[in-house]
Amino acid sequence: MEPFVVFFLLPVLFGIGAELLLRDTRQASLLAGLASTVLVFVCLELRDPEGTWNWLAALLVAPLVIAFSLSAVLICYGRTDARKHHGNKA
Repeated sequence: MEPFVVFFLLPVLFGIGAELLLRDTRQASLLAGLASTVLVFVCLELRDPEGTWNWLAALLVAPLVIAFSLSAVLICYGRTDARKHHGNKA
């Protein structure tokens, strides 16, 4: 249950919280990605004080966690193409 919380639930909550807090997709994506990566590093340090897992293990699973948090930001924001302004096409 703990890996589900660390690798899926918390990054999604970080993504939703970042989007609701900042209301800017670019800044919310940066915040959610960084916070999710730090979450993985901190959880590995707290759960493995003997050091059998190293920073490489966190680096290998970080893209998965970042993907979940960025997906949450983009889903919370809505479709990105619908909100772009394409200027006048007259």
